[in-house]
Amino acid sequence: MATDVRKLGFGAVLLLVSTLAILATGIINTPLPDPLAAVAALGLAAGSLLVGLSEDGAGV
Repeated sequence: MATDVRKLGFGAVLLLVSTLAILATGIINTPLPDPLAAVAALGLAAGSLLVGLSEDGAGV
């Protein structure tokens, strides 16, 4: 199966940045502002969708 490298790469970066934003606030014990938390949650969802759809013919 062929893999769309752009989707895979962008999805992985989006997952990494969103995860780091959420985990970093937990480690340093500061609350995540609500708009940033919403963007991070959407980033996790969008990143996982892009990674899941990166292969040809693969549906999530």
